[in-house]
Amino acid sequence: LPKLSEGTNIRHTTHATRSNIQSQRTSGLQQRPSLHTTTTHTTTQQQQQQQPQLHSKMGGCASKDKKDSKVVENETAAGTGGGTDAEAANGGEGNKSDTMVDAAVMEKMEAGFAKLAASDSKSLLKKYLTKEVFDALKNKKTSFGSTLLDCVQSGFENPDSGVGIYAPDAEAYSLFADLFDPIIEDYHKGFKKTDKHPASDFGDVNAFGNVDPTGEFVVSTRVRCGRSMEGYPFNPCLTEAQYKEMEGKVSTTLSGLEGELKGKFYPLTGMDKAVQQQLIDDHFLFKEGDRFLQAANACRYWPSGRGIYHNDNKTFLVWCNEEDHLRIISMQMGGDLGQVYRRLVTAVNDIEKRIPFSHHDRLGFLTFCPTNLGTTIRASVHIKVPKLAKDYAKLEATADKYNLQVRGTRGEHSEAEGGIYDISNKRRMGLTEFQAVKEMYDGISEIIKIEKSL
Repeated sequence: LPKLSEGTNIRHTTHATRSNIQSQRTSGLQQRPSLHTTTTHTTTQQQQQQQPQLHSKMGGCASKDKKDSKVVENETAAGTGGGTDAEAANGGEGNKSDTMVDAAVMEKMEAGFAKLAASDSKSLLKKYLTKEVFDALKNKKTSFGSTLLDCVQSGFENPDSGVGIYAPDAEAYSLFADLFDPIIEDYHKGFKKTDKHPASDFGDVNAFGNVDPTGEFVVSTRVRCGRSMEGYPFNPCLTEAQYKEMEGKVSTTLSGLEGELKGKFYPLTGMDKAVQQQLIDDHFLFKEGDRFLQAANACRYWPSGRGIYHNDNKTFLVWCNEEDHLRIISMQMGGDLGQVYRRLVTAVNDIEKRIPFSHHDRLGFLTFCPTNLGTTIRASVHIKVPKLAKDYAKLEATADKYNLQVRGTRGEHSEAEGGIYDISNKRRMGLTEFQAVKEMYDGISEIIKIEKSL
């Protein structure tokens, strides 16, 4: 795999997706293509050596290796039966009173806020974390022990963040709503705190066909979604035992998939060198989190509890406990979005029968990063449009019309090598899964039509 240059931001600044190194796609596709999933990697030994000790830097749950009995009871009860993950996000028991945070955490919080306020950061965190909001939230804790510092530490440490905030647990979305709500509204283009995300609806899975039947333009197609498991907080609050427990549940569930989805689960812990090399060659092996996730304390106990599943055809992939509990990915060469979408929907429905997902009536599916809330769907193609590449303003105008995001071949802030762009749906909240994918389908069809006319 090509190496990232020093300082490369592989969290994209929006943090919504990991940027992909697509070397094989742009070199004549002589080798097995990377299918939109290419990531850099480090070996298990390197990961353990490189893992920074962030625990002492974080507040709330992130500074605890073990939780008290009250929190453990909350974890056990969360998300079971009546869907208390959603209740927590609406305002659970931990929201009823403010609890003073300890002096050391408060000192870090005050210093971080002052540093951000004095910076020239363009992040949404700086835009909406006013002194008034900061003072109103700085003494609050969720029932998991999460403080405001757990939410904003990454944005404090990385002023070049596009967003700068994460939810350490589901409850954070309600307890710190004065900060999360305006950021969600800004990022998701007007999704107001009074709005409600529609019910999950994948629509007619046979409605989409091949956007490029001749194979002239679309190199590959990919649709992914993120999911959180009911009953568990997000990365900063997870214990090592919980990581392992979740990995066991995911492995057992995925090992039961049949037909086209049948494959094998590969734990990162103790991974055989030959298996590791094969996953590297396939561009499937995700790396330990970048500086944004590290600062958010999302990489504790690495690589414990992490794993990768792929089907025999290598067109279906699941990441366990990377950024979200689950990243479910369907991909293949060419432009047959219909086939890719049907595979994803089948997989999501099969997995959900065995593993309940965290879902919130207003926000949709809950994720660690607020940019991925709602449908969590990102449908994308790698597409060759050399003529439109010479008229980038027209390409962007067309993309904007269909709510699409245009990125370079290797992700955000990269160049379009050989006129190949990564183009995906931009909207994830306030619309159904089907509508989100249809925006991409219609937009790519229009882009191809324009490219042909030039």
